[in-house]
Amino acid sequence: MTPKTTPEPVPTVEELEAQQRRLVFRRFTHDDAWELGSLLVRLARERQAPIAIDIHRAGQQLFHAALPGSTPDNDAWIARKRRVVERYGSASYLVGARFRAKGTTFEESSRLDPDTYAAHGGSFPITVEGVGVVGAVTVSGLPQVEDHRLVVEALERFLEGAPDR
Repeated sequence: MTPKTTPEPVPTVEELEAQQRRLVFRRFTHDDAWELGSLLVRLARERQAPIAIDIHRAGQQLFHAALPGSTPDNDAWIARKRRVVERYGSASYLVGARFRAKGTTFEESSRLDPDTYAAHGGSFPITVEGVGVVGAVTVSGLPQVEDHRLVVEALERFLEGAPDR
């Protein structure tokens, strides 16, 4: 008999906001985008996750990878989730959670085109200390909470690995 694993609880709005306050860069360069994207590729390959990965800064795509099992649909989801980060300055999962906490959904209440915006997990703002949100790191291909957790895990490892970032 195999032991049952209990799924991790869905993060609260407060927990999501705390992640965003904590995961801040001192700087974010082209090389940082490459290293962060490469870390996400390694993590996804270890888990055989069929995802696409995207990193944008100031309107420029700095990194993109599509792993086996991902589809062009993942790129469309990436664009929609990234637009939420760009518009709200918050993680796409956090934006959706804030609407749910008010007893509604992003789709019902944001008045934004759902073909253009998606407040689903997987896009996280790249915030630079003293500057603010300069871009987004986004993944698509897993259930939304797993997309979100993968990005957060990569950001935590990346920032812990080089305190000068």
